Amino acid sequence: MANVVIMPRQGQSVESCIITTWQKKEGDKVAVGDILFSYETDKSAFDEPSQFEGTVLKLLFAEGDVVPCLEGVCIIGEEGEDISALAGAAAAEEAAPAAAEEVKAEEAAPVAEAVVTAPAAEGNRVFISPRAKILALKTGCDLSKVAPTGPHGRIIERDINKALDAGFTTTTDKIEAFLAGTFVAEEETAAVVEAPVAAAPVAAAADDLRAYVEEPFSNVRKVIAKSMHASLSEMAQLTLNSSFDATALLAYRDKLKAGAEAVGLGKITINDMVLYAVSRVLPNYPEINANVVDNTFRKFKHANIGMAVDTDRGLLVPVIFGSEKLTLSELAAKTKEAAGKAREGKLSPDEMSGGSFTVSNLGSMGVESFTPVINPPQTAILGVCCTTYRVKADGSTYPAMGLSLTFDHRAVDGAPAAKFLKELCTALENFDLLLAK
Repeated sequence: MANVVIMPRQGQSVESCIITTWQKKEGDKVAVGDILFSYETDKSAFDEPSQFEGTVLKLLFAEGDVVPCLEGVCIIGEEGEDISALAGAAAAEEAAPAAAEEVKAEEAAPVAEAVVTAPAAEGNRVFISPRAKILALKTGCDLSKVAPTGPHGRIIERDINKALDAGFTTTTDKIEAFLAGTFVAEEETAAVVEAPVAAAPVAAAADDLRAYVEEPFSNVRKVIAKSMHASLSEMAQLTLNSSFDATALLAYRDKLKAGAEAVGLGKITINDMVLYAVSRVLPNYPEINANVVDNTFRKFKHANIGMAVDTDRGLLVPVIFGSEKLTLSELAAKTKEAAGKAREGKLSPDEMSGGSFTVSNLGSMGVESFTPVINPPQTAILGVCCTTYRVKADGSTYPAMGLSLTFDHRAVDGAPAAKFLKELCTALENFDLLLAK
């Protein structure tokens, strides 16, 4: 009996995923556990193993397609089996949302649906959905280069994204003129994108110093870019820089390194210790341990601390929930598990959402001071810097560790932000006493 393989839902907030690679093609034999395809959410990558044994009879989507969660992606059964009913049902399910969106758009927003008249020589009419129109105007997508794939020749959102991936952009004036039915020169419409253009080296002589390779943003990089741009454009960000005497912290770290194994403790890093101190101070500042959503504070009851992790796929921020309830050893174990999953691409979206505050540590890279960018919709982020040596009044030196706190001045005033930073510095300077609380 044939079975339909569906796109899994990786987290409650995920509505769709992108198929990145088909590991099996039509006609291939598969066993239970074989990887069928690889796919991405906006921040994570996954491999989908087969739950069925048989032959891949039909692929319902291609590489690069955006597939709604719980939608059928392929059919597995016995070779030669009739799957017309299953394939037809899958196609109907795929078409139904688009058709419903078309009817809704026609009834609710007839003005938003712009009829685009192609050059007179072609005599074609092309329709565009409201969402696609808004996206095109927002991103500067050149509609003359878009091939419509929606119902009845409609340009839909994924068509805009394909054109953007291929680099087809233009000015807002030209887009509005095209939407209004203004004639577009034939040479401008000759190149219509049907699929994203693959990255390829620019043909150039071996000694051409201007040679380069074009590589489109990955899905993760697009999400990071969108989030960071929104963060800086929508918030009033201000950064306070401070430092603390790290003598006690480094001494305790040396003690842990020397005796951790003897008492059964795992590896505990400076970053773990900073996160521990943050988890104890953060609950004292509700506006900093918060999100801002639609001009409303969402103040968290627990310290859900995001930890910035550098990966091959880009910056990911897993969240350590309820950090203030964890011991130092428990927190260290959680951070290592989260960092490992981030680098392996195994984090679920739920593990990267719901954070109340973020810590970004560049100290190991020798950075003495920086301006971390807030992770929306949070109200603040802490940057941890490297240790430098400073001179006291008596001529002696001490190790000073820098901290950079960026906060959203719309939600947090300078005084409480400064008090948070000062209290955190005091906690880190007296780390051994903090553990006794």
